[in-house]
Amino acid sequence: MSDGPDTGTNDGPDTRTGKGPLTGIRVLEVAMYGFVPSAGAVLADWGADVIKVEHAVNGDPQRGLRQTGTFKVEGDPNPNVEHANRGKRSIGLDMARPEGMEVLYDLARRSDVFLTSFLPSARRKFGIDVDDIRSVKPDIVYARGSALGPRGQEAEKGGYDMTAFWARASTAASLTPSGTEGMISPPAPAYGDTISGTNLAGGIAAALLKRERTGEPSVVDVSLLGSGVWAMGHGIALSLHLDRAWVPPPAGAHGSPTNPLSGVYRTADDRYLAFVMMQPGKFWADVCRHIGRPELAEDPRFATAEQIAANTEEAVKILREVLAGRTLTEWTERFATLAGPWAPVQDSLQVGSDPQVRANEYIVRAGELELAANPVQFDVGAPQLGPAPGFAAQTEEILMELGMDWDRILTLKAAGAVT
Repeated sequence: MSDGPDTGTNDGPDTRTGKGPLTGIRVLEVAMYGFVPSAGAVLADWGADVIKVEHAVNGDPQRGLRQTGTFKVEGDPNPNVEHANRGKRSIGLDMARPEGMEVLYDLARRSDVFLTSFLPSARRKFGIDVDDIRSVKPDIVYARGSALGPRGQEAEKGGYDMTAFWARASTAASLTPSGTEGMISPPAPAYGDTISGTNLAGGIAAALLKRERTGEPSVVDVSLLGSGVWAMGHGIALSLHLDRAWVPPPAGAHGSPTNPLSGVYRTADDRYLAFVMMQPGKFWADVCRHIGRPELAEDPRFATAEQIAANTEEAVKILREVLAGRTLTEWTERFATLAGPWAPVQDSLQVGSDPQVRANEYIVRAGELELAANPVQFDVGAPQLGPAPGFAAQTEEILMELGMDWDRILTLKAAGAVT
């Protein structure tokens, strides 16, 4: 979500151990919910010290999110918080108080990146817009995550990934079968937020490289809408070229109308596997051997790629019958040597047991939880994730790093400027 006031401080484990490529970079995060904080989480994974600024009393509203879809989380740790905030440090700060803003500006003065999800009106109100932050740190990289982009009539509006990324950027309409009332919802919470946050983290990294080479800071913008358009970019390009909307195939359809090796098949245990072999003539004989029907490789109906395309309906019927005769586990064993690309259709729990996912450390431990690692690895290794911070847990630590003694810290607490 891109909307209002959330601030953050973070120091990822990679920063502490000096392993990440962004070790030595400090990010000051003033953001809430999932989108922009997930960018901070990626930067923390890469070794940056991310300081998450949270409202001095209420914290990030995401901390109160316990019910997502049919899932309800009791107690802590809460994956709804951990996913987008792992490895950060948290300071509770009241930006409405002058003393709180003094602390914020002092943190900005010592930071390389200012990262925010606040709307333009809120940035102006609190004095955290580009010019405000640049007045205390002229070379800071200023990064904004928005719902609908920094320009246009709707630039002042907020939004969530359901609205800006999923519905407006055409993914929902492109997935929802004809005749379905409404739209298919996103497959998981923060789906568009997480994708957009990774985009924002990449933009920040590029801006840091530019600053290192030229000395010039950048303003980095990523929106949920822009990320959604990019995710649908291939389909949108085809639609604009052919002047018709991308529509999903009918429910239960195989897949490609001209390629039996590009589609989904049911197995004996009511699981599914997906073939995506874009050159059916190249892979047909190998598939026939692996399914125990080598004679189909010599069948004149399927002798060439052109004939396979012309007889796709018949080939699909044969493959459906054969593949329905064994379980997914059995096919997985048989297809271990299959040359063409294929995959089991897995749910979010099954992914956690996927040996290839585990071999590549795409899911790693962060404190008490296992979390998805960001998709970028350096030097063939997963990041060492730390847990998300408790609300305002590092407030005193961060203030002491600014050179404050306990008398000053207690004065700020008494004034309500810090938690």
